[in-house]
Amino acid sequence: MNKGYAPKGIGRIPEPETKKDYKGLFKRLAGYVLHEWRLFFVAILLTLLSNQLALMGPLYSGTAIDAIVAEGGVDFPTVWENVFKMLSCYVLAALLSYLLALLMVKLSQRIIRTMRKELFAKITKLPIPFFDKNAVGDIVSRMSYDIDTINSTLSHDLVQVMTSLYTVIGSAIFMFRISKPMMLIFVVTVPAAVLFTRYRAKKVRPMFKERSRKLGELNGYAEEMLSGQHTIRTYGREKTISEDFNRHNADAMNATYRAEYYGGILGPSINFINNLSIALITVFGGILYMYSQSGAVAAGTLFFITLGGVAQFVQYSRKFAGPINEFANILHEFQSAFSAAERVFRVLDEPCEAPDGEDAVTLDAVKGDVEFEHVDFSYIPEKPVLKDFDLHVKAGQTVAIVGPTGAGKTTVINLLMRFYDPSSGEIRIDGKPLKSITRESLRRAFTMVLQDTWLFYGSVYDNIVYGKENATLDEVKEAARRARIDSFIEGLPDGYDTLITDDGVNISKGQKQLITIARAMLSDAPMLILDEATSNVDSRTEKMISAAMDDLMRERTCFVVAHRLSTIENADLILVLRDGQITESGTHAELLRLGGFYATLYNSQFT
Repeated sequence: MNKGYAPKGIGRIPEPETKKDYKGLFKRLAGYVLHEWRLFFVAILLTLLSNQLALMGPLYSGTAIDAIVAEGGVDFPTVWENVFKMLSCYVLAALLSYLLALLMVKLSQRIIRTMRKELFAKITKLPIPFFDKNAVGDIVSRMSYDIDTINSTLSHDLVQVMTSLYTVIGSAIFMFRISKPMMLIFVVTVPAAVLFTRYRAKKVRPMFKERSRKLGELNGYAEEMLSGQHTIRTYGREKTISEDFNRHNADAMNATYRAEYYGGILGPSINFINNLSIALITVFGGILYMYSQSGAVAAGTLFFITLGGVAQFVQYSRKFAGPINEFANILHEFQSAFSAAERVFRVLDEPCEAPDGEDAVTLDAVKGDVEFEHVDFSYIPEKPVLKDFDLHVKAGQTVAIVGPTGAGKTTVINLLMRFYDPSSGEIRIDGKPLKSITRESLRRAFTMVLQDTWLFYGSVYDNIVYGKENATLDEVKEAARRARIDSFIEGLPDGYDTLITDDGVNISKGQKQLITIARAMLSDAPMLILDEATSNVDSRTEKMISAAMDDLMRERTCFVVAHRLSTIENADLILVLRDGQITESGTHAELLRLGGFYATLYNSQFT
């Protein structure tokens, strides 16, 4: 649930419809690679050596063939010498290629570790509105699926590109030395392959972007539905959500199919062009060899070629054409990687929470005097949430805020914590404007107990001590005792060392809430926020902890958002918010005598 009532997004980070800067994406990815320049330098060295050895193989095989068909008979010493050299080159090339593959796996994992580290660090610095507008599943998809896609390209496809580049250039040099006339065949076939590849890449690129987007939406929907299984089962909506999931799944499948289908056409098409070039080379080479053997072409002239030379040229032409074909096959993987990188970089480029002002001060020795002066606020400009909101809470007072859903109760808390800033007006603590206070010290001055409890994987002790990292075990036990949860914890198999798993699914909602209350009790923050803090606690448990809550609230400035009015009868001030404005204010007794909205709401609960 969006507690801040901020307008929810459509489950994904908005993607502007501007033309994408793919050169910029490449430069940013290259920057991550060059960050590990030592490993990358070794990888380039291994690439050069292994490919140079592989390119020497056809040279020795051609020499061996010419030794076999020599006029004076087979020159066996030359044949065996060149066969040995050829095999040695191929064996060493294979060994170096294996080492290169291992090195690239290590290099890619280091790069991906850096990217994940930066992405997670960025997410922790993003403002709360970002999470109000984007599905958690889509964000997780960028950290998992998208980064894994980039990893696949870095660990495999990048090696292929480096290898292909060197092989193409090296093969072209060897072929040029063997027969310049036969190189004319590539004047037709290479431009045809390049132009077709460029044409298809332009068509396929948006399809891979759409595939990443649809997969992000699918993950976002799945995460949302998995987290709401209890509600789904209660209302019998299994069939409905299955149908919705199938729709998202079908959209993702269709987007993936279109991208892979049209991307897959590229490889066979380029392969056909390359096979055509090899066929032409074989025919043209055979003609040149026939004329060379007949004496029509003198040895050493431009059109002279031996049988070994034809064999060499054919092998080099396959090495020349092969990388072009392979590059076409992996081009759609690069398209996918660029789309994934674009999604990751979009999060990295999101603006962080606005920095504190240069003259921002630390909030020390907090008394807890809070003022709202003529505060206006809206999540969407044309829909105001708070209108000319005024409030003065003296240090140590408890103010309760009630009102219908959407009235702006939680928005007051969001503004107080500076998750959002007012559209106009000013909020002050101890006379200091919030904007002049560092966010860290401001939020450290509060402790919170929310309706949506959050427990992490760890022991009960770890979850309670989260409110005060240097707390001792005795302090934790005292906080648990005050929260009336100590007997339950001590009855667990491992007591305070009992692990809480999967956000506390192994304990009840009421017990989770009590643990978060114990966490708040451990904090020494001078101000307290209770946002529907007892909504998940039954009436008996509520009464059991009321004394502890009173103790927790003593000598603190407290803000209480509640629908259960029994929890706020002793508040120093109760505000009734309706349509973003304070319509009633006073103590519990004063509001009952007033006979307005609060009295009606109270009587509806207890009469």
